[in-house]
Amino acid sequence: MKACYSFFFLLILSLSTMAQSNQGYKIGLIDIMLLKRQKLGAIALTKEIGADGLEIDMGGLGNRVSFDNQLLTDSIRAQFLAKSKETGVEIFCLAMTGYYAQSFCGRTEYKQSIEDCIKTMQLMNVHTAFLPLGVQCDLKKNPAIRDSVVARLQVAGAMAAAAGVEIAIETALSAKEEKALLKEIHSPAIKIYFNFSSPLKEGRDLYQELKTLGKNRIAMIHCTNKDSVWLQNDPQIDLVKIKKTLDQMGWKGWLVIERSRDASKPRDVKGNYGANSAYLKSVFQGVRTRK
Repeated sequence: MKACYSFFFLLILSLSTMAQSNQGYKIGLIDIMLLKRQKLGAIALTKEIGADGLEIDMGGLGNRVSFDNQLLTDSIRAQFLAKSKETGVEIFCLAMTGYYAQSFCGRTEYKQSIEDCIKTMQLMNVHTAFLPLGVQCDLKKNPAIRDSVVARLQVAGAMAAAAGVEIAIETALSAKEEKALLKEIHSPAIKIYFNFSSPLKEGRDLYQELKTLGKNRIAMIHCTNKDSVWLQNDPQIDLVKIKKTLDQMGWKGWLVIERSRDASKPRDVKGNYGANSAYLKSVFQGVRTRK
C-alpha cells in the first residue's frame, strides 16, 4: 500500500512540475509584421491566429519630432483597450520600430519620442517598450558612437524607471557584450530584447547566449529566425532545448514571433503566423499543435 501511495505521489508531483514549467510562457505577435501597423484589426487577427498577445507599434517616425502615434487620442486608444478586453488579447508591448531606420543616438529631439511612448504605456497599462538601436546606432559596426548610445539610454532608463516601466533594447552585440553595455548604462529599467536570429547569423551558440545574459537581463524574446521556413522545420533551432534552457534559467515571459515565415509565401499572414504560434504553444504551453 505504501508503494502505491508513493507512486501516485510521485506522479502528481511530476505532473505538477510539468504544469508549473509551462506557466508563464506567453506567445505574442507584432502588428507591423501582421501588416496592420497600429490598426485595430490586428487584435482580432491575433485572436484568430491563436496567440496570447500583441505588440503594437508607436507609428512612423521619419523626420517628425515624435512618432505618428494615434494611441494618444483618447477615442482611438479606448477602442484598442476595449477590443483587447473583448478578445482577451493582451497588449504587452509598445514598439518604437521607427528607430530601426532613424538614429536614436543622433536625433536631437529623441527625448520627446521616449516621453510619448512612456505616456502611452501608462495610459494603456503596458509595462514594456521595444527600442531597437537599428542601423545607425549599430555598436558592432560603429563603436565610436558608444558614448552617445550609453548616455541616451541612461536618460531613457531614468525616465522609464520614474514611470515604473521598462525599455527592451535590441543590439547587434554578443550576450557578453550586451552584459557589459547594460552594466555601463546602469539602469534596472533597460533590458535586452533577445533575438534568436542575432547569434545564429553570427555563428554563436544560441543556448549559451541565453545563459550568458541570464534571466534578469532579458525582457522579452524574439522567438524566431530569419525568413526561410517555419519554426517547426528550422534545423537551426531546437525549441525543446530552448525551453529546457529557459526553464533551468528560471526565465518566463513573452515569446514574440517576428519572422520565420515560409520564404515562398512571405505575405501569407495567417498561414505563417498561425503555424508558428501553434508550434510555440505546443512546445511551451503543452497545447496540441493544430492539424
